[in-house]
Amino acid sequence: MGARVTMRDVAQAVGMSPMTVSRALRDDRTVNAKTRARVREVAAQLGYVYDSTAQAFRTQKSGFVAVTLPSVNNANFAETFRALTNGLGESGLQLLLGSTNYRVEREEELVRQLLTRNPEALVLTGGHHTDETRKLVQGRGLPVIEMWDLPTDPLGHVVGFSNSDAMDHIVEHLAQTGRRKLAFVGASEGADMRGAVRRAGAIEAARARGLPAVAMIDAGPAPVSMRHGAAAIEAMGRDVAQYDALVCVSDPVAFGCLSAVQRLGLSVPDDLAITGFGHFEVAKVSNPRITTVDVQAEDIGRQVVSLLHGIFNDEIDAPIRIDVGSALVTGETS
Repeated sequence: MGARVTMRDVAQAVGMSPMTVSRALRDDRTVNAKTRARVREVAAQLGYVYDSTAQAFRTQKSGFVAVTLPSVNNANFAETFRALTNGLGESGLQLLLGSTNYRVEREEELVRQLLTRNPEALVLTGGHHTDETRKLVQGRGLPVIEMWDLPTDPLGHVVGFSNSDAMDHIVEHLAQTGRRKLAFVGASEGADMRGAVRRAGAIEAARARGLPAVAMIDAGPAPVSMRHGAAAIEAMGRDVAQYDALVCVSDPVAFGCLSAVQRLGLSVPDDLAITGFGHFEVAKVSNPRITTVDVQAEDIGRQVVSLLHGIFNDEIDAPIRIDVGSALVTGETS
């Protein structure tokens, strides 16, 4: 076997200092694009592999940002993650991803594991955590961003929206169109904390407008999907027509409910209205199109990236709270 190719060999081949070569291989934008491309080309020709582990040991920087998501199958979370990946990738940072499956206990396990990799920042989905998770994060002293929520007692920075306000948009729209008897379709209590807040938001919004108490239709343990929504309505049969509207925890659940209602021979929105949450693609292509709430999933990711850049560039000192807001998207199901 030949001698291992070193960074000094690459530097000699391109006629640059090892420091410049190191910055180029880390995709540091202080090195111009032409030079970065030239260094990578020569490194590939020589068979040099950049040792990021050694770099992390020398600089005490891992080059990673740790992120937790409730699910990797949820299209909205995927949009946020894509925005994070694209935005941070431009800075040469990589993501360490963990899926909590909507369980705060699982989040605690993931945070404990992720912290062993010495991330440069931690991005958590939601504002509900176990006491142990809060201790782990606060004891580490690294930048923390909670996204997809507006917690009242944040761990650090926040980028999200109010689930309660989003449900208020839905209930106000339904009340304005003459709907009074509402039923909320969502997961069983206990796991999906954001879903629980939406449920509470629907209840409060209805109470504030003098509507009857919102009924609850349990679609099963979180995460709930199209089939869970459909199964919940199929179990009720045509009794579902006692309600004026089904307020669903998400667009996939709403699509499942819509499909089941149509199979029962009921008309939407004439016999009852159906609303979703999240502005998923399925809401845009369903027939009829589902009334929903746009929660700016991609913008959440972009705002987190911008915040991280500010933190890493020492431009941000105090905790920042960014409310991306939400907006009603009126479809044809209400």
